[in-house]
Amino acid sequence: MPTYRASPGFFEVPHAAVYALMTVTVLTSGFCFIQSGGSSAPAELLYRYGGMYSTAIARHEYWRLFAYGFLHVDFVHLTMNMLCLVLWGGHLERRVGPAYFLIIYLSSMVLGAVIGNGIHSTPYLTVGASGATSGILGALLCLWILGKLDLRFDFFAINIGLNIAFAFGNSRIDWGVHLGGFAAGLIGCALLDLVEKVNAYALRCKFPEAVKVNLTLLACAGALWGWAGQAQTMVPAWGASVVFVGAYCAVVKIVDLVLSMKKGLAIVIALLAGANAAGVMLGGWAAMFSACGPRRPGEAAPLDDLLDTFCANPVLVTGLAAIGVAALTLYVCSKEISRGMEDVGFVGASLRAERSRRHGL
Repeated sequence: MPTYRASPGFFEVPHAAVYALMTVTVLTSGFCFIQSGGSSAPAELLYRYGGMYSTAIARHEYWRLFAYGFLHVDFVHLTMNMLCLVLWGGHLERRVGPAYFLIIYLSSMVLGAVIGNGIHSTPYLTVGASGATSGILGALLCLWILGKLDLRFDFFAINIGLNIAFAFGNSRIDWGVHLGGFAAGLIGCALLDLVEKVNAYALRCKFPEAVKVNLTLLACAGALWGWAGQAQTMVPAWGASVVFVGAYCAVVKIVDLVLSMKKGLAIVIALLAGANAAGVMLGGWAAMFSACGPRRPGEAAPLDDLLDTFCANPVLVTGLAAIGVAALTLYVCSKEISRGMEDVGFVGASLRAERSRRHGL
């Protein structure tokens, strides 16, 4: 983990994960605004592209647990959430690194939607990154409580106070998503601190951030795939969760052992590129059977033109996408490949020095 602490000031320059999330969110919301022909998106369009609604989980539309967090009602809604992402995300990403930042952000997004859905007793439609950004603030508060963040109390008093005041002044704010995301960030950060302490005893190597980010994204995709598949089987949810967690821990340990080998980092990057390509192939295969079938009259699907192009030749499109993802992985991780070929930083004294730090996050 990074050894530096967050700046005691109110603003911290954002880093890669914050910029990536901002880019995806702005492009996704902006696409909806363009589709609607104005600076806001109607409820019908938001529902079509992934808005979270009252029976989404009951209908096994789990993709909405992620999609809703990248959609926004209007430009003001988008601006407010992106401002929170910049103001809070820079501090958290610098402190815990991009991999753990993504885990906290995406977990807060999903759990915020789940908790919000449980609280609602009437039909609703919700969109926005508020649950995820509230999770960032919750994680920062957790680090401050643990004494691992050099931010002053007034940072939290002002930010939490302003959010509460703004929420009281706007009746359209979904309190369930906000509170659920905040609790998820607070608890999730505490669990990650415990995981990092255990890792010092369970793992031999310090994972590079590129490897951690890739494993995090694969875990999210695998969890979503497994959650959707579990609904079609007789396997209990708790049983599927135990199997998934066990399999993921086994994968992490295998990566740890490979990293400790000569040229291990280069081997791991190559394996991750292959895993990313395989994930795209599996996703394309699932989409081919679920999205390319006959549609009910009047049924609309997001991005109909792109979907029609994909369904015209799904094998070719999926294959090209898989090759592109593998090539992108190798390109983005080119520095890690070079380091791995030279065995820099992952064997010998530097490895032992990293594992001697058992202070958590």
